[in-house]
Amino acid sequence: MKKILFVSLLLAAALTAGAQPGFPFGQAAEPEGLARPARQFTLDLTPDGAAQMVVYLPQEPSGRGVVCCPGGGYAVLSNTHEGAAWAPFFNERGIAFALVNYRIPHGDRSLPFTDVENAMRTMRDSAAVWHLNPDDIGIMGSSAGGHLASTIATHTPYELRPNFQILVYPVITMGPGTHQGSLDGLLGDQQADPELVRLYSNQYQVRSHLTPPAFIVLSSDDNLVPPVPNAVAYYTAMRNAGNDCSLHIYPTGGHGYGYMPFFAYHDQMVSDLSSWLERLKAPKPGAVRVACIGDSITDGDGIDLRALNGYPAQMQTMLGDNYWVRNFGVSARTVMNSGDYPYMNELAWRDALAFQPDVVVIKLGTNDSKGYNWAHKKEFAGDLQKMVDALKALPSQPKIYLCTPIPAIKDSWTINEQVIAGEIIPIIEKAVKKNGLAGVIDLHTAFEGQEALYLPDGIHPTQQGARKIAATVAKVIDPEARTEPRGFFGMGGR
Repeated sequence: MKKILFVSLLLAAALTAGAQPGFPFGQAAEPEGLARPARQFTLDLTPDGAAQMVVYLPQEPSGRGVVCCPGGGYAVLSNTHEGAAWAPFFNERGIAFALVNYRIPHGDRSLPFTDVENAMRTMRDSAAVWHLNPDDIGIMGSSAGGHLASTIATHTPYELRPNFQILVYPVITMGPGTHQGSLDGLLGDQQADPELVRLYSNQYQVRSHLTPPAFIVLSSDDNLVPPVPNAVAYYTAMRNAGNDCSLHIYPTGGHGYGYMPFFAYHDQMVSDLSSWLERLKAPKPGAVRVACIGDSITDGDGIDLRALNGYPAQMQTMLGDNYWVRNFGVSARTVMNSGDYPYMNELAWRDALAFQPDVVVIKLGTNDSKGYNWAHKKEFAGDLQKMVDALKALPSQPKIYLCTPIPAIKDSWTINEQVIAGEIIPIIEKAVKKNGLAGVIDLHTAFEGQEALYLPDGIHPTQQGARKIAATVAKVIDPEARTEPRGFFGMGGR
């Protein structure tokens, strides 16, 4: 009983101290035996110092960094046990750690969002000086800080989006099952607005390939932030999107333990997180950036674990770590802006441009062949040209390859093989010649007579079909590429 009372008083003191003006942000005793930082310093994130980041740089940097958002219900900052106490764990592994003491929103959600975005920007802008890989910066958050971290992972532009996320008993939903204090603090008197509630219920904001890999940890008996509508809902959304996600639910522990060793499963949590971080490979600095733009065939529709088994992921393993392959495919999308779902209206398109690719592989046109879309066929060449022009204007000056669509062996969703073969492919070939692009990748011929490589709908390839696409494209990009995958290249995404 005395131990429980002591722990409760300790957590209460941490919460109260974090809310008081003049509190020495991020100061906490380091557990014995763990590495001390090579440097520790504080930077203001706002001109008045109302928001700060406390940076802990490791003695032997690995190039990886983590931005930490402590919890506190968007009312206080639990920046000891959910913040500074984690620093030695990361520094010991060569990972730079930055604790963000963000402003409390009091209903103005822009305050914490802006502060954490500024911390992400600072980490990337300081990469050379702090010995960081700017494409290996993750975000971490506990409780309401987990909501803040997952918001940055799902809402921010590509340039500020983390490469991975670590969520500790996170608040995820702003709807039923939320933590009421977090809802009050974040949305204030706007919490009855259903659009805002959905917007910041982050399980609804997960996007295939665009939302970075996640490690989620919580306890089954958490009565403050119920597991099912929060952490489990986020994992489900990630899994349904085919994204890399790991969920760890321990039998007991309740809520709010952070890095404190009294948590019965502390050692297991530390071991699980260590293993996940070791498996999560970062893109090699200077790797050739390959953007795979396309529809559901690029997205990997119908293939389980698209992040692992889709054609861009398989092509990554074929090309090896001198390349960084990103999947920007979105199901049902069209080249034509008069189509039902224009690709150039998508976040994936904006991300593909922000990625600054060295190589672009475009595989679109299948959905344009649908009758109601092809009624606007006069616009296809012009809209394809707009896409090419935008890519050619990038500072990275990428090589651009246009793929011919694979044959449609059934007319599912009114997709029309005659239109694909007789009208769309000639336009694609003409666009390559007109613009002097890197070339045409003829997937249509490669899939002729290959019915066994299709799912039952006759449109989408199986996992083996995706492998054939990957091998065909990889050999064009790099003739030395292996045509068999080398194993999953579990790379962080942004």
